[in-house]
Amino acid sequence: MPDTLWALQEENPDFIALDLLKVISTKAMGDQDLPGVLVSGFKGPHGICEDHVRDLQKHFHLITMEEFLENKTQLAPKIRAVFVWGGRPAVDRELLRSLPSLRIVASAGAGLDHLDLALIASSGVKVASTPHAVSSPTADLGMALLLAAARRVVEGHQLAVSPDTEKFSINWMGQGVTGATLGIIGMGSIGYKIAQRARAFEMKILYHNRKRRKLEEEGAVGATYCARLDDLLQWSDFVMLAVSLTPQTQGLVGRRELSLMKPSATLINIGRGPLVDQDALVEALQTGVIKAAALDVTSPEPLPRDHPLLKLKNVTLTPHIGSATHQARRQMMESLVESILASLNGLPIPNEVLLE
Repeated sequence: MPDTLWALQEENPDFIALDLLKVISTKAMGDQDLPGVLVSGFKGPHGICEDHVRDLQKHFHLITMEEFLENKTQLAPKIRAVFVWGGRPAVDRELLRSLPSLRIVASAGAGLDHLDLALIASSGVKVASTPHAVSSPTADLGMALLLAAARRVVEGHQLAVSPDTEKFSINWMGQGVTGATLGIIGMGSIGYKIAQRARAFEMKILYHNRKRRKLEEEGAVGATYCARLDDLLQWSDFVMLAVSLTPQTQGLVGRRELSLMKPSATLINIGRGPLVDQDALVEALQTGVIKAAALDVTSPEPLPRDHPLLKLKNVTLTPHIGSATHQARRQMMESLVESILASLNGLPIPNEVLLE
């Protein structure tokens, strides 16, 4: 890369990495075609929205899966990156073998359970995600679900708007949040931001994590580490799942774990649906083993329309919207563009995912 560009960045701190990459991209491409990026498509529930498509087209030649499958011979050598949005397109062995020029898989969000990282790495391909873009909005939603379940917000709304309602009972009660104990399972960037928010509610914060946080980090949010998950489950009034889905965490909360929780406790899941044994959860909610659940994620998504979770009054459901804010989606898009451009220009990749 020309030294003048580094000098330009040093002289002007506002000349951020993405701007630098734009210059590199423009200089490097000239009149040549823009680098090809494979995307799932632009329509349907998993399609990339129009505004984001326009942003991507400033830097890349977007090739949809439909176009690729219709003309593999011509398009495959042009594809330098795969842009994964909403878990699509699926990056499997067949796709990797068919893309000889592939340099990077750029995946929106923090979760990586839809990617075979070892397989991708064995093909010499890099992976990038957008954990920082989703941490705050997902933590916000986690607290929103906690509060909604505790104060029975959805039930209250239905009662308030029902044509059959004539009076409000003064004995229609919820659970207190201030001073309650919150157990956070998974103290990564999202879990830590949840702890920051919970502290403002004067909650007692417990957490269980694969690795313990530094003492100063615990002290900053008033969190206590629980080496044993069982202890966290037994002591918490609210249990928040903010852990990644891996083979080790699948079914992390099942019948035994639910039985350890207080009968007055609420389970909140903002991680992934398969973290919880849903059949065991339904039974626990129906029989009073726990008081309530608030779920942004389920398995599958959406649930079948006759699923018992949809019929329980003590369940609050949202349609996997942890990162669904305009600001977060914009930041995710910018982060992915920056990662792809960095990879194609031989620069360090922001938010590169490394195999442990």
